[in-house]
Amino acid sequence: MRIDIITCLPKLLDSFFAHSILQRAQQGGYVEVVVHDLRDYTLDKHRRVDDYAFGGGAGMVMQIEPIARCIRSLQAERAYDEIIYMTPDGERLNQKTANSLSLRQNLIILCGHYKGVDERVREMFITKEISMGDYVLSGGELAACVLSDAIIRLVPGVLNDETSALTDSFQDNLLAPPVYTRPAEFEGHRVPDILLSGHEAKIDEWRYEQAVVRTQARRPDLLGT
Repeated sequence: MRIDIITCLPKLLDSFFAHSILQRAQQGGYVEVVVHDLRDYTLDKHRRVDDYAFGGGAGMVMQIEPIARCIRSLQAERAYDEIIYMTPDGERLNQKTANSLSLRQNLIILCGHYKGVDERVREMFITKEISMGDYVLSGGELAACVLSDAIIRLVPGVLNDETSALTDSFQDNLLAPPVYTRPAEFEGHRVPDILLSGHEAKIDEWRYEQAVVRTQARRPDLLGT
């Protein structure tokens, strides 16, 4: 898998992809993440990629021309399955979307900034718009990192235990059950005896029951989906 991220603030992304699972995924050849500085695609001598909005109003708008140059330059090298725009008014990211995108080969993620992009970018290039939730960030860089993480960890071979992702919250419309590790007792609080029994079938049954109880208590809306 290859993920190309287009941003006007590339240094914001450096640290995120240089550690832990995301670093190992790249070093192991499971995924390639390439960050593109949008300012490299502007013809403005001051490297500006924004301008005032037609019709007035507060805030600046990302121009279509450098974005179009960048996307078309990438498309000239390979075919892309999706060109994703991170925006508060997109579809809210969920596990189903992450699962679907993890099966793709090549993705472009465009990070919004300022008051967003010229609407013609969305009309001409964008195939999918994704939001982190009903709130606004200073830019799409953090959202692009979150999306990339949610996708990359699902790519076969990335996690040491590939079954781990299958038991995450939301994979089956249930929250994950409680988990415990050593010591078996801490200040009077014991690990449930069933988890120490070694009886795999009964443990699986307990975990499912606990997942249902937790989902009913915290996210009952998931049980109806």
